[in-house]
Amino acid sequence: MPLEGEYEPSAAQWVRDQVAEYEASKGQRANTLRDTGLPVIIVTTRGNKTGKIRKFALMRVEHEGQYALVASMGGAPKHPAWYFNLKADPTAVMIQDGPEPFDVEVREVTGDEKAEWWARAVAAYPPYADYQARTTRQIPVFVATRRA
Repeated sequence: MPLEGEYEPSAAQWVRDQVAEYEASKGQRANTLRDTGLPVIIVTTRGNKTGKIRKFALMRVEHEGQYALVASMGGAPKHPAWYFNLKADPTAVMIQDGPEPFDVEVREVTGDEKAEWWARAVAAYPPYADYQARTTRQIPVFVATRRA
């Protein structure tokens, strides 16, 4: 069931534009990270403070129908805002990977499971390794599983 409520687009114009174009084209356009040619998905969450709907693109890291959501923020010293949205409500999440969004539930992974997903993430988007090298925080990884 789609998340309902007021949508608050990203403060970053390029993020707003990418989400709008991806959704309008049902994933046919704006489906890569800028000019890299690497695929992205659109993630929808509910803001943990405002309750508003938030949307953003993340690198597509899919394995056997599950997705890794990597909270890298480009190696910044703090977690992205959406990290806290997922922690606050891991069931208020949708992914769009193609024409239609679908509901997922997320969980943060640790230990060996995180190492497996991290390797998949770096294989899909090698700069993740650089991002981890430039920050002292451990970059969190969530695994998103489609809900029935």
